[in-house]
Amino acid sequence: MINDLSIGITTVAFSKNKSLVNKVKNLGFKNVYTNEELKRFTKDELIKFLSKCDVAIVGLDKIDEETLSHTPKLKALSKYGVGLDNIDFNACKKYNIKVLHTQGVNKRSVSELTLGCILSLLRNIYVSSNLLKGNIWEKNGGVQLTNKTIGIIGIGNIGKDLIQLLQAFNCKILVNDIIEQKEYYEKYNLFETTKENIYKSADIITIHTPLNDSTKYMINKKSLSIMKSNAVVINTARGGIINQEDLKWALKNNIIAGAAIDAYEIEPPEDLELLNLPNLINTPHIGGNAMEAVQAMGESAIENILNWIKNGNNR
Repeated sequence: MINDLSIGITTVAFSKNKSLVNKVKNLGFKNVYTNEELKRFTKDELIKFLSKCDVAIVGLDKIDEETLSHTPKLKALSKYGVGLDNIDFNACKKYNIKVLHTQGVNKRSVSELTLGCILSLLRNIYVSSNLLKGNIWEKNGGVQLTNKTIGIIGIGNIGKDLIQLLQAFNCKILVNDIIEQKEYYEKYNLFETTKENIYKSADIITIHTPLNDSTKYMINKKSLSIMKSNAVVINTARGGIINQEDLKWALKNNIIAGAAIDAYEIEPPEDLELLNLPNLINTPHIGGNAMEAVQAMGESAIENILNWIKNGNNR
């Protein structure tokens, strides 16, 4: 029964949203714990928090075996968001903890941010705005997105949604994914190719993959070196897909024209030299954080828990 269970909410965005928190509180849980300090937990803080919970709504918290070995009450984790690389599924299986998640909930939020970064870089919006704030009047309108070649690595929910948004720009779209999707590619006149060809040929390269062993540092000095000098690179996926040191080298030495990153290996990022580069747009992991996405991800996380309880899996 729901009134026998204590629920915890680790994610800051959910904990800040009064309507979502009130919705959880009105469901009748025995206890409802939120992230009252509105900060990313350390491992010790996360263990202490989760040890009180039968079920928890988690975001980017690292859920590993060490954490789960200290949380014997925990029966289920409901993912707020879509990325699952922070959760050790083998450890969850070992400790009989169910992972509840729904894919694609925040896809439009991420794809819109990606498109915004592409337009801002190509049309020189970001750089010229910062120059003008320093009283430098430099009229450089950049280039249009229309008719450019864009390479998309990772054709899942977000990649596909970005392709929908790009239809108005008549771009040549190069795609790469580990899953065969020939029928979809033909439907939207997409060109399936290798990552290497995307690096060499695309004006814009945008990444929409999970972070795993095959994508770790996928964008590195080698891949950056074969890109066009006018190319821009976008990462609104996960920190660690781009080697940040190598990206800093490429931007400082004009190997590529610009980049935008929304996710970092360490969050908040600590490399101020990187963050202050004039040809880098850096946002604080807001890709899935549009107001509508926050609400949708929260409601999805709640609904997954209610379905889990309804099916009797909490016993």
